[in-house]
Amino acid sequence: MVEKIIYDIGSNNGDDIPYYLLKADKVVAVEANPDLARGIEQRFAKEILSGCLFVENCVITVDSSAKAVPFYIHKTNHVQSQFLAPPPGSDLFQEVLLPSKNIIEIIERHGKPYYIKIDIEGYDQYVLKHLFLHSIRPPYISAESHSIDIFCWLVSLGEYSAFKLVDGHSISTKYADHSIDSLGGKIKYAFPYHSAGPFGNDIGGRWMTRDIFFSLLAYAKLGWKDIHASNVDAPDQQYAPQPVVSISINF
Repeated sequence: MVEKIIYDIGSNNGDDIPYYLLKADKVVAVEANPDLARGIEQRFAKEILSGCLFVENCVITVDSSAKAVPFYIHKTNHVQSQFLAPPPGSDLFQEVLLPSKNIIEIIERHGKPYYIKIDIEGYDQYVLKHLFLHSIRPPYISAESHSIDIFCWLVSLGEYSAFKLVDGHSISTKYADHSIDSLGGKIKYAFPYHSAGPFGNDIGGRWMTRDIFFSLLAYAKLGWKDIHASNVDAPDQQYAPQPVVSISINF
């Protein structure tokens, strides 16, 4: 039986890890912020000891040489910490030097991915491109999407054909008591606020073709939303959902 490995790229405080442990034989949590990584290690000490969870405390890059790189920790909201340099003059971030690792190096160390979640504040598209150029196209993949570029990479280099969209704002309410497929069968699971939410067929709704999904993106305001893609689930939705658009005109 093929081992299922999930990569949680941008683990933050680890709120996605309990769900992933229900779905996979092994979870690899990657988090740059040393304080958050230590928190994950303390919170999941039992799972780490049992060998089903591995924590990589590093900045994910596409650079082939491992070295210390600048990382920018947000002073008031740790979920907005980032590898990309903030705008000049911003005083919201503290710059620190942290060890970095290439995403390919981490996958070669831990094994072939079943699902990769990428949420690293604007650097997502670079990691996606790097994965695809190295012929890594897992059955399931997702990335936070502040622009349509993520979708473009998934379709072009990724060659994915089935898509879903998850809205970060509504996860804790829409999926508060949600049926998921765990390794042990169907169970109910409550997704916490600020988690990435479900992936794959655990996401409500049908898979969409790339053309239908592109039509959806014309109406959806991107930002705190994750685009999910699959290359094993056949899209079965025959029409694009048409949102109700309300227009008011003031004379």
